[in-house]
Amino acid sequence: MRRITLLIGAGLIALAAPLAIATAVVGCAGSSSGYSSKPNGSTVPANDSGDAAIVGVGQTSLGPVLVDGSGRTLYRFEKDTNTASTCDGECATFWPPLVTTGKPLAGDGALASKLGTTERTDGKTEVSYNGHPLYYYVGDTKAGDTTGQGLDLFGAEWNALSAAGTKIEAGG
Repeated sequence: MRRITLLIGAGLIALAAPLAIATAVVGCAGSSSGYSSKPNGSTVPANDSGDAAIVGVGQTSLGPVLVDGSGRTLYRFEKDTNTASTCDGECATFWPPLVTTGKPLAGDGALASKLGTTERTDGKTEVSYNGHPLYYYVGDTKAGDTTGQGLDLFGAEWNALSAAGTKIEAGG
């Protein structure tokens, strides 16, 4: 059983979460909708069409943050100390990487000069911004959600990013 610590407002809530059960309950099969299923029944955009990933800036409860072309919040993992991703296996099931099959494109508010890519251990190309690999959180179910903000999972904290490529501090 993995211990998950969530920072909500000024209070600290500790939850015990059997991640293995969540992984076993729901498969990770793709669908024809352009989204792939994740362990909690949420979805993240699939980029299997051969198109380049788009990174822009969207408005959320945290203020403006990096989002994909569908408005889904993108996160950085504090454990990634350089452009190489350290989130794979079970971690990538809950924090799927933003992958691309072409050169990533800067959408509204994002800076093309900060976009890059890094090769993952599975051979896929992950989008990076200001040197940080980018991820979704499966708990975010729609554009503008930021439920992954400040979570401490898989050995480090997860944070949304500003257009400058710096982490958004908990609560904005």
